[in-house]
Amino acid sequence: AMTGETGAGKSVIIDSINLLLGMRADKELIRTGESFAMVSGVFADLSKSCIKALSDIGFSLDEDENLVIQRTVSADGRSQIKINGRAANITLLRSVAPLLVGIHGQSDTGQLVNPEKHLELVDTYAASQSILEKYKESFSKYDSVRRKISEITEKTAEKERLKEILEYQIKDIDSLAFKALKGSEKGSVSYLVDRSVQALSQLAGVIPEYEGYAETLRDVLYKVDDIAEEIYAVIGDMDTDPTEALNEIESRLDKIAKLKRKYGLTVKDVLAFADKARTELEELDLSDELLEKLHKQEDALYKEALELADELHVIRSKAAVELEERVKEVLEFLDMPKVVFFASISEHVTDGKKELNPTGYDSVEFFISANRGAEPQPIARIASGGELARIMLALKSVISDKDGVMTVIFDEIDSGVSGKTARKIGVKMLSLSKTAQILCVTHSAQIASIADMHLLISKSDVNGKTETSVRELDGEGRVLEISRILGGINVTDAQRRAAKDMIEEKHIYR
Repeated sequence: AMTGETGAGKSVIIDSINLLLGMRADKELIRTGESFAMVSGVFADLSKSCIKALSDIGFSLDEDENLVIQRTVSADGRSQIKINGRAANITLLRSVAPLLVGIHGQSDTGQLVNPEKHLELVDTYAASQSILEKYKESFSKYDSVRRKISEITEKTAEKERLKEILEYQIKDIDSLAFKALKGSEKGSVSYLVDRSVQALSQLAGVIPEYEGYAETLRDVLYKVDDIAEEIYAVIGDMDTDPTEALNEIESRLDKIAKLKRKYGLTVKDVLAFADKARTELEELDLSDELLEKLHKQEDALYKEALELADELHVIRSKAAVELEERVKEVLEFLDMPKVVFFASISEHVTDGKKELNPTGYDSVEFFISANRGAEPQPIARIASGGELARIMLALKSVISDKDGVMTVIFDEIDSGVSGKTARKIGVKMLSLSKTAQILCVTHSAQIASIADMHLLISKSDVNGKTETSVRELDGEGRVLEISRILGGINVTDAQRRAAKDMIEEKHIYR
């Protein structure tokens, strides 16, 4: 348990951990007058499933069997990330984070009012990851063909107009009858420049600045080749009067310049444009035949994906029933004795056909009624802050042995509850701590007094600057802090006795 006066710096700790887990780096986290902020975390005793998942994305533990993450935020807004000493990007960090820590707080209850998260929770409880991955792979193939059909169908709708445009573009380019330059004599400019580029590139290994010269000559080589290609395309084996030939060359180069303005920067680009246009024209001519072939593929891939989606539906339906019962048990313990809780699973169906999406065809939404006789409603509509906190704790309690996360942080989820209910929340956290490390930021004496370790967060002025510190409380220090939380400007003997009794009572729940 972590406690402290309001403004002592509890949020700094949570922000630091969030930063390690991939939260957006905000320059406001840097102390005024400093050029950077740095936070590092050591993650030890990781589960086998976590170690395997880390290995799958290319990370292994260090020599002490730990994973060390370090993140530095500079005043100029840049962020540097290292995982076990190796540089990493934010995307990679965010893929690692869910394997290490789960943070649940007042703002986090927003997940509970988002039905999309409900499906994820059911899947986590169902341990359906393996079949879900197979389904996603199958759906991806089906969706790819479906998108291709959509593209061709859209083009077919304006088929005649597109054909006219493509035919004009192809004819426009073909009218100049371009010829590509094949080979070259050893005395040609192109050959000599190319040899020079190769020589300078080799010398760059000894004299680094030569690489710049090599790059410059490469640009020259491309221009020489392009000019040569255009000239040879014009003159070919022409045997005519020089003046007449020159006029023809100028006229032809003018036409080539116009084509470049329309279709590409170089002759090569123009020819590539023509090739692409021919392919599109061919697809339009064969669109009916192609569509028929693709529709057959679509049907076969749909059936394949549907079989896996059906398996997922069966697994989810069974898991949802078990999840409902276990969550209700926990909620009843947390002083919601008349609660009705269930997961409603609905299927996406259009015109009698199950409509597939990246997670199957199921939607899940949690319904709840906290009072006897009240019709169950979606959680988003009726749950209070205190109820959401208890529902979240109940769900975490139920899936804790399924998600493989070894550290769970509860950030002031006791908001809206007190007395006996708060104590029961503490008891449930104590139970969770048998299988995972539990950190709880709290203002509740009932919760803090039941923890195995109590950390006090405080702030003080050091050399004209405010510093936040954390120290472990034991014995009298813990009694004093619990007494402070219980209330009153001055700590009384009665509060001290109550605090001591609450601390000693925790052994009952161990």
